[in-house]
Amino acid sequence: MNGLNTTVRIFKSFRAVALISIALSATISIAQTPSIVMASTTSTEQSGLFGYLMPEFKKATGIDVKVVAVGTGQAIDMGRRGDADVLFVHDKVAEEKVVAEGFVIKRFPVMYNDFVLIGPAADPAGVKGKDIALALQKLKTANAGFISRGDKSGTNAAELRYWKTAGVETPAFSGYKACGCGMGPALNIAASTGAYVLADRGTWLNFKNRADLAVLVEGDTRLFNQYGVMVVNPAKHPKTKVIEAQKFVDWIISPAGQDVIAGYKINGEQLFFPNATK
Repeated sequence: MNGLNTTVRIFKSFRAVALISIALSATISIAQTPSIVMASTTSTEQSGLFGYLMPEFKKATGIDVKVVAVGTGQAIDMGRRGDADVLFVHDKVAEEKVVAEGFVIKRFPVMYNDFVLIGPAADPAGVKGKDIALALQKLKTANAGFISRGDKSGTNAAELRYWKTAGVETPAFSGYKACGCGMGPALNIAASTGAYVLADRGTWLNFKNRADLAVLVEGDTRLFNQYGVMVVNPAKHPKTKVIEAQKFVDWIISPAGQDVIAGYKINGEQLFFPNATK
């Protein structure tokens, strides 16, 4: 009986050692998996692009990407603070500024789509057409409900530029409401209140809770929406994972990455158009 007990104790010891070894191997494997933090926009995430794109990047490189989706202004601020390794945003003026400040190494164009003015299908303010400036003038005159992102995002920056083009320096009419939120929530508010809202086409195409909203203004060349990608400068933030981040940039602007972007569609409609080589 003592011999049996000894055998059982030895077996249990071996099993415990094996389990510990397996756990340690898993921990080491996780620790060795390279990863980067990307600060990007809510539009790229809420359009569904990253859910399609990142598995392909990991398949090609073995690198995990943790996406922090915020407004472009906040994403760029993350780069300034060194809280991200790479930025993927859409406000060219702000992007060029952060390059000039030295917080990122270089800006690369990646892809584009366009902005669209969304509103109630009945269009009570009569804005339907191709002229975004004229449409915004009509919204102000009618004191129509308008939901602004109000979050310093690329979409918000574009919207404010369009208001200035329309001769409205500060849109302060009573129907104008800033939600301080992402693109999806802004669309939800517009859908529930029958308001107008400027959106990127990608998020709109992936948006399910449309109620009676429809695209009312599109096709104006001023609604062009360019995206850029940048690696955070290790000279400013030495902890930047510059090698892995540069691998992402190199891949996303390569023919392989550009083909993945072009392949992302919803109901057969392409959401983003690669233009890294243009």
